[in-house]
Amino acid sequence: MTQVAVNLNGREYLVTCDEGEQEHVLSLARYVDGKVAQLVAALGQVGDARLLAMASILVADELADARADLAGGTGASGVADGDLDAIVRRIEGIAARLESP
Repeated sequence: MTQVAVNLNGREYLVTCDEGEQEHVLSLARYVDGKVAQLVAALGQVGDARLLAMASILVADELADARADLAGGTGASGVADGDLDAIVRRIEGIAARLESP
């Protein structure tokens, strides 16, 4: 396990990840930070916790839409439902590591 520093809403957070996953975690953090930036543009600075919670809900909504698109087999991405479940478990694992100190 290793740690990587991610930046969300101008704040740095240390995140634990598996060796070799640093770039992937940084990429995910940049995506979430983009969602936060959209919320800040729309709502202003309403607090880090609230912004991150709202960004998490937006990303979860996107995931739910993607799962619905893939229901019953593979969608345009060619990802099978079983593969999507593995991806979801991986995202949930990363989220759990983000929440741990």
